[in-house]
Amino acid sequence: MNPADTALLDEFIDTLWLQDGLAKNTLASYRSDLALFAAWLSPRLITLPKVGPAEVNAYLAHLHAQPAPPKASSQRRLCTTLKRFYRWLIDQGRIHADPLLNIQAPMAGTRFPKTLSENMVEHLLAAPETNTPLGLRDRALLELLYATGMRVSELVELKIFALDLRAGVARALGKGNKERLVPMGEVAIGWMQRYLDEARPALLKARPCDEVFVTRRGTGMTRQMAWTLIKKHALRAGIHPDRISPHVLRHAFATHLLNHGADLRVVQLLLGHADISTTQVYTHVARERLKQLHQRHHPRG
Repeated sequence: MNPADTALLDEFIDTLWLQDGLAKNTLASYRSDLALFAAWLSPRLITLPKVGPAEVNAYLAHLHAQPAPPKASSQRRLCTTLKRFYRWLIDQGRIHADPLLNIQAPMAGTRFPKTLSENMVEHLLAAPETNTPLGLRDRALLELLYATGMRVSELVELKIFALDLRAGVARALGKGNKERLVPMGEVAIGWMQRYLDEARPALLKARPCDEVFVTRRGTGMTRQMAWTLIKKHALRAGIHPDRISPHVLRHAFATHLLNHGADLRVVQLLLGHADISTTQVYTHVARERLKQLHQRHHPRG
């Protein structure tokens, strides 16, 4: 990648971080999309500010021609990233025309989140063997995820001082560094208390660590490690891999709340969604569940 493009990307990402306070993962996605585009331009001796509509269309065609082309959602994200970047260049006075002006991102299809039935969740939560410190940690982790609807990234970044077991709440740090209080529920509180009293000290061996969930090395858990643990226990519980995703318990949390009569606005607050339209996808999942129940149990279903 051209050194000038690298410096430009650094400046753009720093601006996003300072102005919008975007999450690390979002910033990493912006950088990755733009870096791949710049790397494709480099052999063609074109820098990012010199791009026109022809180069954007050629790059999208190049991606589409790959043996495993990106999904429509990935293409939409790429177009969003490029539009944001080139609007920034225009605002900076570095270019005068937007190369994305007449380029349309792929249409979004209806996509329902993967979720689990309540019975599946029970099997998943019971999968860890709680007679070991690691098993007890995993049980507490799964219980807390399902009880709070936290993102996996929020869970691994959760600090000891953000837990209040007496009040039964945790302080989650969501996207854009926005904090929210989430209730834990009695069952999750019980498992968290056992983990903090028994397993966490055994894993830390007096080593200091602010993160709630720790590894056998006494360090905070990564997002990738937490997801690997969820996948391992899901497979052990007999859950098909197609039903597993990093957000599987978050989706189950929201769907089950709605199935039991929770208000959509309450679910929005608990999930930390800035826009209720993001939460509304769960109403479709809950509606499908109600249809299935009606067909199964109604005499004229």
